[in-house]
Amino acid sequence: MIDILSFVIFFFIICSFYIISSLGLNIQYGFTGMFNVGIAGFFAVGAYTSAILTGPEYADTIFGGFQLPIILGWLCAIAVSGLAGVLVGLVTLRLREDFLAISTFGIAICIQLVALNWESVTRGPNGLYAIPKPFSRFLDSAVMSNLFYLIICIMTIVAIYYALERVVKSPWGRVLRSIREDEVAAEALGKNVFMYRLQAFVLGCGIMGLAGAMYANFVRFISPQDFLPIFTIQVYVMLIVGGKGNNLGAIVGAIVIWALWSASDSLINFIVAPDYQTQAAALRIIIVGVVLVLMLLFRPSGILPEKKHLSS
Repeated sequence: MIDILSFVIFFFIICSFYIISSLGLNIQYGFTGMFNVGIAGFFAVGAYTSAILTGPEYADTIFGGFQLPIILGWLCAIAVSGLAGVLVGLVTLRLREDFLAISTFGIAICIQLVALNWESVTRGPNGLYAIPKPFSRFLDSAVMSNLFYLIICIMTIVAIYYALERVVKSPWGRVLRSIREDEVAAEALGKNVFMYRLQAFVLGCGIMGLAGAMYANFVRFISPQDFLPIFTIQVYVMLIVGGKGNNLGAIVGAIVIWALWSASDSLINFIVAPDYQTQAAALRIIIVGVVLVLMLLFRPSGILPEKKHLSS
């Protein structure tokens, strides 16, 4: 019974990082129509920011070991990821669709390469370890420690969800949707389209950075291999399946796809011989891809389609 409870708690904690990232992407892609393919990069920025600020001192690094409170590390992760969003947005947001996707994807790869090669700060492929976890020093039980962390994750998701709901129902949110539907018309009405796109981009990047920070302080070890492009693909599939333009859909989609991803992994380990499990792991991507194709064919608006907001 304890093992099942431990698995369920661990499942939803990991799922929480995807949920938060999906909510951040929903602001950019779901409401504003910006095709940001650099999610893994901003997730990594938040993770490394929190790890460096809250983690211990390492003998082979020249920066870090500040051992700041975790909440301060998370706030700084939001700020640094948002700043990274400003820098990237100023360069890329005048591009459209495929060009924006290509540029943000390239930036995400660059961020991962920086983490891999800047060994004096990130320890490169060796990664950062012994990152502190909330309440771990007060709770001897791993199950209770994870349970408290899950409560933190749920509270964070609820806070982000209600904050974003208020944002998207505000005049600012209506401008974002108008830009998504017809950018030329929004500009003709006197809206500074570039600034609105930049604001939405920075907000989404800050939320993704928070997800990365929470991930780092939970797993307590990060390396560049944690921030591969597959993470970006997973988040996009979650949002599309759940329903882009709907914050609740982003949450539901993340839970459904992460459950499918986890179940397919267990199924492969059960039915495939150990010698072939490494090759068979690619079946997870195929299964998720098939689900995405079926959703686009039969329910393109997702499980929970976007709500129609009436102008006040």
